[in-house]
Amino acid sequence: MALDSLGAHKLRSFLTLLGIIISTTTLIGVISVIAGMNLYIADNVARQGTNVFVVNRLPLIGEFNPKRFLELLRRNPYLKPEEYEFLKDKMTLTEQVGLMTSTAKDVRYGNEQIDDVRIQGVSANMVFIDSLEVDSGRYVSDTDNTHRTMVAVIGRDLVDRFFSSTDPLGKTLMVKGRPLEVVGVIKKQGSVFGQSRDNFAIIPVETYFKLYGYRREGNMSYMVKASGPETLNSAKEEARMLLRAFRHLRPNDDDTFGIISSDELMALWNRMTGAIAATTVAVTSVFMVVGGIVIMNIMLASVTERTHEIGIRKAIGARRQDILMQFLVESAVLAACGGILGVLSAWGVTRLVALLTPVPVSIPLLSVVLAVTLSAAVGLFFGIYPAREAARLDPIEALRQEV
Repeated sequence: MALDSLGAHKLRSFLTLLGIIISTTTLIGVISVIAGMNLYIADNVARQGTNVFVVNRLPLIGEFNPKRFLELLRRNPYLKPEEYEFLKDKMTLTEQVGLMTSTAKDVRYGNEQIDDVRIQGVSANMVFIDSLEVDSGRYVSDTDNTHRTMVAVIGRDLVDRFFSSTDPLGKTLMVKGRPLEVVGVIKKQGSVFGQSRDNFAIIPVETYFKLYGYRREGNMSYMVKASGPETLNSAKEEARMLLRAFRHLRPNDDDTFGIISSDELMALWNRMTGAIAATTVAVTSVFMVVGGIVIMNIMLASVTERTHEIGIRKAIGARRQDILMQFLVESAVLAACGGILGVLSAWGVTRLVALLTPVPVSIPLLSVVLAVTLSAAVGLFFGIYPAREAARLDPIEALRQEV
């Protein structure tokens, strides 16, 4: 009977359910996208390794604070090669301590050019720290750094653009008028949020310093690989203590550098997605309440339209609870149908996101159950008043109502 009532007034039913559909679509869509993004970010952060941390000029700032950022930018000095050598010599809880810096330059080969290619200067041991894998050729070596040789290991974007039909090894690229011989190619990494991770050229860090200096362009970072995940925190404290000693910081002075590990990045990401999820719940709650109020109004109108029918039912023996249950079921079915339509709409949204982005989006079953249950509960709650009004009708007065 509830479904028949829905089918008899299709347009009215759809407009009634619009608030429920929008709220359900939003709730499931956001939960699905956040779950997919969590997997995506965790996978990409995990590539760095659970026992790797980075020493930067600036620490990780948990919330947007321009004043704090400018204060740190003014206070914290640039990292120096001398500090890197000090850490490399003194640290005892690590497997490797690597050096990395970067800038963006245009790269040419023949008549072709790629703009804003990331030029990375690295120490030779970064091959053991970073997640990059050499596909062909070789990585930069200690000899390259010692002699400041003009060589480069390139990403797949440069290979696809410049050397789609030829072997890139041995070819010479031009970076701001400086020749770089290609000695290796890195395996394809894909993209993060549409930003390619293969648009780069890796050169020896000493060559980088010769070309650009260590302060003029880019920021230097130290990547530290601890002996294992269990020694990560101890290695971070050791690096902090050594850098503070090198910079002659007093016990009460704040750190003038930042130490960032994958678990801190994930914690920051989870706080951000938690805030997004909380905002989504608040917004969908408003939509749900609006949808519930609309359902209540429509059910009140339905009670008025069907007063004569209610009188006949009561006259032939229907009890108050029978009438109450009838209208409660109609209200719940109405809202649950809105929830189901919202699930279908959310499925379409997540499929679209999955097709257009690299985020592995899928709808968690729990979110579907939660959305449909919540929408049905809203229908029940806001259907109580119209159902009570219907159940309280006097059968004689109801029968007098014109059909």
